[in-house]
Amino acid sequence: MKGKPLVSIVSAGMSRFGKREELYGRELFVEAASEAFKRCPNLNPREDIKAAFIGMMGESFEHQGHTGPTALNWIGLLPTQAFRTEGACGSSATAIRCGLFAILSGLADIALVGGVEKMTHRATAEVTEYLAMACDFPFEQWNGLTFPGLFAMVATAHMHKYGTTEEQMALVAVKNHHHGSMNPKAHMQKEVPLEKALSSRVIAWPLKLYDCSLISDGASCLILTKPELAKKFTDTPVHIIGSGQASDTIGLYERKDFTSLKAGKLAGREAYNMAGVNPSDINVAEVHDCFTIAEIVAYEDLGFCRPGKGGRFIEDGQSQIGGKIATCTSGGLKSKGHPVGATGTAQAYEVYLQLTEEAGKRQVGGAEIGLTHNVGGLGATGVVNIYSRE
Repeated sequence: MKGKPLVSIVSAGMSRFGKREELYGRELFVEAASEAFKRCPNLNPREDIKAAFIGMMGESFEHQGHTGPTALNWIGLLPTQAFRTEGACGSSATAIRCGLFAILSGLADIALVGGVEKMTHRATAEVTEYLAMACDFPFEQWNGLTFPGLFAMVATAHMHKYGTTEEQMALVAVKNHHHGSMNPKAHMQKEVPLEKALSSRVIAWPLKLYDCSLISDGASCLILTKPELAKKFTDTPVHIIGSGQASDTIGLYERKDFTSLKAGKLAGREAYNMAGVNPSDINVAEVHDCFTIAEIVAYEDLGFCRPGKGGRFIEDGQSQIGGKIATCTSGGLKSKGHPVGATGTAQAYEVYLQLTEEAGKRQVGGAEIGLTHNVGGLGATGVVNIYSRE
């Protein structure tokens, strides 16, 4: 039996993702919050919002910390209490969790949760270095490992254990760029043929250019409230009915199995149990496709298919719009972009659009239950949320 709503999303907003030159991250957050406020005319943000949780990975990109008050100042919500949440690439998914805690505890009836990152003004080498701070310093960073190299280890382990192929990984890129081509807010709104993905330059074998997510700028946010208050603000609330979070070792070298991200798997199990649903009930999902192998692993960890069958799942078209579980309909991190602090709530933004039937050309027909899966680092943080429309 489907679980009862924990909290309700009554509005959502997202900036356009991409290379947003001459803008600070705080200005991108204004874009996202402005959309959320505009969607919800019955909301008086300054009076109604009692807490805000803003995800951001780190200070290095803009040489700026203290994100919570900075963002709230620019969207006119001072003196509302503000908190920054950090979980690497899962930073704004942890913001959603904190919003759940605040509302379920009774300390706030309405909360704003979101995330932001400004990355593209930095050189690729700098971005790679800053992102690598989410892996282990003495045993990984110090020895030259970066996330493309670490996820390449996941890919080669999966290939060795299950026979997963480079072509199957490339098919994830093809699918997600197809979905992203229909998303007006995506960073890269263009199709990528399979041959182009397979022939692109190697970044860390077997991962090639089109196996890797984009360096992007962007922001996103949600307005959460108690389910019993939702109809005061919208006729089409989207309810969070299950939520899970787990942690794992920060270093890949400490794990026995490289072919699964345990924190995401455990978070999914917790969310399914709380929501009272099974993987087969999910109609639309946004999973953490920072690299194409990560999406294949997510299929398996979330129970969309059996372990080792993720390559066949994409090959058979099961994760495209019209397939068994439409996955990364936004274009995912791969095409929509991956401004790391904004990714978790951007995934929820897409599910919100799908469940309120506002996703345009990429709309999944009859979508009633959605899922978001966001991991931080190489899965040291895993967050899964499950959503249901009214």
